[in-house]
Order: sequence, then structure tokens, then C-alpha cells
Amino acid sequence: MKAIKKSLTEEEYLYLDFSHQTKGCIFPLHTSVTLFLLSYCDCKIFKICLVVTKEVSRDSSLLRDDLIQDVEIQIISRQELPPIVQNCCLPAVVERSDNFCRAGLAVVLRHIIQKSYEADPLKKELLELLGFKKTCLKACAEVSQWTRLCELTIPLAIENFLRESSDQPPTIPVEILQLEKKLSEPVRVHNDDKLRRQKLKQQKADGVGPPLTKGKAKSKVHTQETSEGLDSSSESLELKVAFSKLTVQEEPATTNREPSHIRKAKASDLPPLEHVFAEGLYFTLADIVLLPCIHHFLVIISRKFSEKLVEFPLLASWYQRIQEVPGVKTAASKCGIQFLHLPKLLTTSTEQHPNLCEVPGVEEQSDPLFIGGPRPTMAKLMEEGIEVMFSPHPCPTWTLDWNVLPAAVSPKEGKMSSDRALRKQQQLNNLVYVVTNQAKPGDRIVDFCSGGGHVGIVLAHMLPSCQVTLIENKELSLIRAKKRSDELGLSNIWFIQANMEYFTGMFNIGVALHACGVATDMVIEHCIKTRASFVTCPCCYGFIQNTSKFNFPKSEQFKKTLSYKEHMILCRFADQTAVQLPPQRRLIGKQCMCLVDLDRARAAEECGYSVQVISMEPESCSPKNNMIVGVPI
Repeated sequence: MKAIKKSLTEEEYLYLDFSHQTKGCIFPLHTSVTLFLLSYCDCKIFKICLVVTKEVSRDSSLLRDDLIQDVEIQIISRQELPPIVQNCCLPAVVERSDNFCRAGLAVVLRHIIQKSYEADPLKKELLELLGFKKTCLKACAEVSQWTRLCELTIPLAIENFLRESSDQPPTIPVEILQLEKKLSEPVRVHNDDKLRRQKLKQQKADGVGPPLTKGKAKSKVHTQETSEGLDSSSESLELKVAFSKLTVQEEPATTNREPSHIRKAKASDLPPLEHVFAEGLYFTLADIVLLPCIHHFLVIISRKFSEKLVEFPLLASWYQRIQEVPGVKTAASKCGIQFLHLPKLLTTSTEQHPNLCEVPGVEEQSDPLFIGGPRPTMAKLMEEGIEVMFSPHPCPTWTLDWNVLPAAVSPKEGKMSSDRALRKQQQLNNLVYVVTNQAKPGDRIVDFCSGGGHVGIVLAHMLPSCQVTLIENKELSLIRAKKRSDELGLSNIWFIQANMEYFTGMFNIGVALHACGVATDMVIEHCIKTRASFVTCPCCYGFIQNTSKFNFPKSEQFKKTLSYKEHMILCRFADQTAVQLPPQRRLIGKQCMCLVDLDRARAAEECGYSVQVISMEPESCSPKNNMIVGVPI
């Protein structure tokens, strides 16, 4: 009985959206992808709940048996979700304590892999799904085009495609064309040079012609390639390397020194490596995500518009090859996926979709009026009446009484030097003063990019009548924050491991201390959408760049004056504020910081906010010592 009780307390609930289903596919596709991964991992450690909308019947008999083999699934309404999950996009996983949630497809899938491995450490192949240094799909969709393609745009595009498919020739989703293009690009891996030299050696042994030189990397499929592999004449180096991790056979020893002509070959003369799987040579979580999506796309194409298949030889090759991975066919059959047998495709379309090469700011590269350096850019702004200007600090000498606060509240509890802990306390003094003067009993406060919870834990302790939510995509940081919170016995705090766009709850105040690059802009945008106040301290200005959501400059006032390239000059020099730099250079860096943040402030003012850019006190608390404080009018 004790063992049973222990397992129950460790249970985690996995919540998945459910709208409808067709043969072999539960919608939305995020749910199909998650169930496929559970099947591949043979994972039965989660209690699975399908969350239906009001329009969908809760009759479990409507679920096809071939979609849920070996898995118990409960059907619930959205109103029955734990409160913390009601504030998040699904899929989501919640621990039994109900105050720690993981949300968003990539975060949940990575958690399933980790928990499956912990349950059975012999399944080391599962950790391989996380890729080199366990970073597969770890970067959020805002900063990684690849994560965005796999996690968001391809599943959504395929859902729309399946919904709209008719007897008329379909419009192929741009995202599918992007994936086909991605598979045509040379592969870069951590031991790239070594493998390319081995490939050159193999080509010489096989009597293949001279390798491609720099600038002539292959953009289409060789005529001898088939949908069964990269090379029909002999097993390619890529296939040997890729499948060495997927079988029990050891990789052949390569201790012999390469011949002189191979060792001395120029890097530009080495042949490029080609894709075996989605991210390159190795089977990863990206392949797991893409498989159900691409399968259902190919089903429609092969049944109704088979002539279109010739446009996707690399995608078809990937689809055939992925079936050779041990365990994939078994997992797919449990999820109702019956693999297609595609014809061999020997050619590829050389046409490129016009949307594939859109690069933000490309037109700026040849701007004849552009003058480099920050001074001409600042002079240009001054001519338009835009000058470096800080609002006065509301209370520069205010400080928390850190000596009387519980030890777990202080950043000194973390693994940092005493000097750094003091500076962190000074930073917190600034943010806590502003927030506590705005907060009212019952307010919801969100600490975005919370890290180890330095801001959120102090606020939860100081404002017991407010609900504080920490949002962070790094799991270990959030676990450390929860441990500190548990030591303090805080009952007004939630922990959500997710990218911030998956947090959909209402709140009154958003806070972010040193949110890197465009993360600050994401926080401000999130607050504006909710009409919440914001208190942000930006960081890493050099990482600011145009994204799918943001274009810089942001405000109309700055747009009329500066080009994207000129604004990027300000961003790059805004990072030059380190204490070891010459004073004049630091001063220019501080001025550039202020101008970048003034652009952010003006953009928020255009959305109906009263905004101040304030320098934190003392200025020595951080080289990145600006605060942007916004209140909705």
C-alpha cells in the first residue's frame, strides 16, 4: 500500500486539447504529436485528460480505439482544468501540488522524454531525442525560426490544409515549402569537418567526381538518390553516422590516420553533409513533431493530387527513412498512423517560393545615406527633438530591510558572490518599490523571465494578498525558485515553465528583470494586450532584431527618423556599458540604452500608456540599469 500511495503522489496530469478526429488523427495536431511521443517512449506515467470544448460530446466511446491503445484517457471540460492550467495554452503538464505547470508543445514534449528516461534509465536512446547538448526545440519560437516552424507554423498550416482540402488542386502551405528547402541545405554538426573529410575519402574510394567547392553546395537531389536513402549505390556516410545511434551496433573504429590528401584538403573543397533527418544526421524530437503532421499532409496529396508529390522528393525521402528508425512503426500503429508507400522520386522542382527568402531589413544593406557609429545616429535624433532623457527616480534611497527578511527571500541564498548578491538586492529594491506602490489587494502579478525567482519570491512575500506567477522556460531555474518558495511556505505563488506567449491569463502588473533582447518587448506587448501595468529592466540590447512579431524602430516617432540599420547601431552600442570600459565609451553606451528604451516607451504611449524611463539607483547596481515603467491611461 505504501508503494501505491507514493506513486499516486508523484502522478502528473497531462492535459491535451481535443476538438475532433479523423482516421488516425486527433485534432489539434499538437495532441496527435504528443500521443505519438507517448507511444514512442512507451510512457504510461501520466494521467491523460482530453479537454473538450462545449460543442464536443464528452462521450468517450466516440474516440477510436486505434488512437488510444494501451493508454487510459479521461475526457473533461475546460472548466474542470486546475486554475493554473486555465491560464495556459495546452498541452500542459501539472504536478499533483497544482502550483507547478509546464505548458506549450516543446516544453511538454521535452518533459515527457525526461520523465520517460527517469522511469527507465536503460532507454538512453530517448535522451538522444533532445539532440546535441540537449537543445532540440529548447529555444523559444520568438528567437528560433526552426522552433517556430516545428512547434507552431507547420502544425497549424497542416490543420488548415486538411480542413480546406477538396477536389480542387490545393495551395501548398508555404511552411511545407520551407521544410523542403531546409532539407536541401547542407548540414552543420559539431564534428562537421571530420565527417566531411570522411565523406571526401569515401567519394574518392567510390570513384565519385570532384567534390563541390565553396559556394556550390547542393540545392537539389542527385539523380541516383531515391526515396529509400541518400545513395543507392552504397550506404552513404550520412546514413552510417545517423543509424549508428539508433542500433545496438557500435560505430566502426576510425583510429587510422586519414591520408595526407584528405587531411590537407581545404575546407572549401570538402563535400557538404546532407540531411538524413529533419535537423541533420540524427533522429531528434523535431522528427517526432513533424511525423504526424507530414504524414497527414502526404495522405491527402497522394490520394487526391499524386502529381504534386514530385515537388517534395526530400520530404518523401525523409518520410520513408524515418520509418526505418526502431520503434517508429510500432508507435505509429498504436496511434492509428498507417504509413504510405510512396513512389521513388528522382527529380525535384528548382522553383523557389517567393516567400522563402524574406529577410527583415535586407533593403537596409545598401542604404547610400547610412553613416556608421552611434554619434551620427544620435545627432539625427536630436535634429528631430529626440534627446536622451530620464524621468526622475520616485524614491532613490528606498530599500527593503534585508536583515529582517527570511533567508530564503534574499538572493544571497543563490549561488552568487556577496558583491553580486548585494547588487541583485539593489536591483530588487528598485523594482519592488515601484510594484508595491502600484499593487492593490487581489491583484495578479506576473514575473516574466523569472529565472530563479529573485523578483517573484520577494513580491509574493511582501504582498501576501496578491497572486504572483513566475514564468520561465528554463526548468532548473524554476525548480530552484519553487524550492525557495516551499521553504518560505508561500501559498500565493504559481510556477509556469513555458514561453511567455503560452501564458494566456489575465493579470494586473507584469515585471521582468533583465529580460534579454526582444524578450523585454514581448513582456511589454503581453502587458499591453492585457492592459496591465509593466515594470521592466531590459538587457542584452545587442540581441535585439526584427522578428516575426516586432520590427524596429517600434514607435512612429523613431520610424520617421531612423532606419532599421541605424536603430541596430544604437542597440549594439547600448551593450557597451561594462564597468571596465573607458568612461566616455560607457557614457555613449548609456545614452544609446536610453534612446532604445525611449523608442519602446513611445511605442507603448501610442497604445494608451503613460511611460517613464528611469535609471535605477544606485547606478552601480548593474551596467544594464534602466527601468521602463508603464501604466495604462
